[in-house]
Order: sequence, then structure tokens, then C-alpha cells
Amino acid sequence: MTGGLLRVARNDIKNYSIIKQLNVIQLIDSLQAGGAEMMAVNIANGLAELGVVSHIGVTRKEGDLKEKIAPNVSYVFLNKKYTLDIVALKKLIAYVKKHQINLIHAHSSSYFMAYLVTLFCPNVRLIWHDHYGNSEQVSNRSIFPLKLISRRFKAILSVNKKLADWARLNLKAPQVTYLSNFAVLTKTSNDIIFLKGIIGKRIVCLANLRPQKDHLNLLEAFIKIKQCHPNWSLHLVGMDFKNTYASQINSFIVANDLNNHVFLYGSIKNVAEVLQQAAIGVLASNSEGLPVALLEYGLAKLPVVVTNVGECSSVVKHQQCGLVVPAENSNELANALQFLIENAHKRDAWGVALQQRIQQNYSQEVYMNKLVEIYKDES
Repeated sequence: MTGGLLRVARNDIKNYSIIKQLNVIQLIDSLQAGGAEMMAVNIANGLAELGVVSHIGVTRKEGDLKEKIAPNVSYVFLNKKYTLDIVALKKLIAYVKKHQINLIHAHSSSYFMAYLVTLFCPNVRLIWHDHYGNSEQVSNRSIFPLKLISRRFKAILSVNKKLADWARLNLKAPQVTYLSNFAVLTKTSNDIIFLKGIIGKRIVCLANLRPQKDHLNLLEAFIKIKQCHPNWSLHLVGMDFKNTYASQINSFIVANDLNNHVFLYGSIKNVAEVLQQAAIGVLASNSEGLPVALLEYGLAKLPVVVTNVGECSSVVKHQQCGLVVPAENSNELANALQFLIENAHKRDAWGVALQQRIQQNYSQEVYMNKLVEIYKDES
């Protein structure tokens, strides 16, 4: 697949000339496991495969995703400690100048630091990538200082249509593009992960413990699953922030006697190995952009149950490659999970269908060619 990427680019003479001119840094606040963070790494790696001079800069905090950065991607950690950290800003400006970077691709809230860099390096173009997870409540989103800074953006990339519409209405960038996420599912760690429970009877939820992921709704649904199918288990994989929400999840598990059926693993490096041990993938979110986890489920050939938020229903065609249910409705969620549990032939067929859909529409190849076109338009 990656060789195909390079061939496509080289067959387009204009694109290939643009690729050789590009020197791009992905700027992200952390490398802790998350959708925006994973996309920043995947894009940096994909650009390097195309022959672009590719960098990734991390402003605040390193994390497990650092191991996923390809050897041919240059890396800088800024160790930013304050909103306006002069030491970190100077380090980034020096890095941009030293490596002759001509485009900053800023993800999420890193746009502010990227903007400051362009004030000192006016020939450096700035593209902002909006991964806002609460897109169902985007109308309540704060606009300041984003609206003012957006005049400096050459383009905005939005991970779902609602965010793109919001950006066109509220911000001042000349170009706003909806660009769906992509996923890469490869073994990147030698860590051996063994999921508890019975083989062939595991449901996995790949989502950091954040309120918008609505694990409590999923747990409510799983109480019903436990009653009907006591041999099945639920596996929650994602970062535990040790906060009130995480405490609520743990308290719910104890209060409802789910300790032997629901298992928490925290953040795991080797996602591919985890998904290989699951029979069903689920996301119970009350708000999403376009979850990378959903794409990873597809690449792993998992049948899925997802809530109808963000772009989930665009990815999963209901009753063709999975089931889409209303958000915040534990009964519908439980019914959908029960249907998949009781219909193994549907699980197999829909898992294959979702994998094919992801490969055709949400692949690295499709994404990188679209991204190069956007970079070209802004050159």
C-alpha cells in the first residue's frame, strides 16, 4: 500500500514537484493516546513515505505514541509549561528556521503556538486541523481567540461536516475542507497483551476515559448483556485520567457486580493485538468528530455497534457493516450488542464489509493524496 502511495504521487508530475518542495511539521500538544494525536503521527509518517521532508513537534507532553513515529520523521519536543512559554516558542522558531520548514500543520489547540511562530517566520504557511470532539455541541464552542487567529490560516481541515460548517460560518480562513480521518493498524510494540474473558466472547471499547465517550451508557447496556449472555465480557481500553469521571466508572462496575465481566486496561501501545482478541467493537459516545478507533475496528475486521454522532453513521452503513444506534440510549445499545452476539454469521459478514469499506474510503492512500492536493493549493 505504501509503495502505491509513492507511485501515485510520482505519476502526477505537478504533485511530485510539490512534494519535493514541501518541508512540513505536524504540531500537536501531546503524544498520549488519542485521535488527534494519532492522526498527527500518521500524517507525519505518511508524508515521509511520499518523500516529503516531514517533522513532528510536540508542545506539552510526550507519550506512548512517540514509539509510532517513523525513523525518517524528524522530532522535536518543546516541553511547554505555560500558555505563553517564551523558551518553548524560541525553541520552535529556531527549529523551523534551522530546518527551513515552510508549512506548519497545527492540530487542535496547538494553533496558538503555530500562529506565534508565523509572526516571526512570515513565509511559513499555517494550516489548522480541527479535531474538536464535542462537535454535537459545537454551537457552544468559544470563538476567541480562534476567530482572530484564523485570518492567518491558509486552510482549515475539519474531521467532520459539522465542524467544517461551523468553521465556514465563524472563522476567516479562505479555505475550509472536510477531510475524514484514516487509520493504520500495525504492530508497533513487543508488549504482549492478553485480554481476560472467553475467546470469541469479548466486546472491546477503544476510548480514553472521557465523558463524551459515555462509558456509563455502555455499562448500563452491558448490565442487560450480562443477564442474557453471562459468558460475554466487556473490555475498556483507553487512558485513565484518575479523575471524577474515571471514579464514576469504577464505582458503577463495583455497584453493579460487574467486576468479573468488565475489565479496564488503561492506555495500551499495541492496539492491533488487542483488537485481534475481540469479537465486537463498540463506541457509545454522545459526541464525536470521526473516531480513529472506529476505523481501527474496521481494519481489524470487527463488526461494530456505534452511536449516531459525528461521522460514525457515514463510516458504518447501518445493517450493512455494523449497527448504528441513538446516543445516550442504553436499551438500543444493548439490543444492538445482543443482536450481534446472537448472530455470528452477521458478525462475520459485517466485519468483512466494514474492513472493505475502510480500505476503500478511509485508507492512508486516499487521505494522503487529498492532503497533498490541499498543500499544493496553498503553495
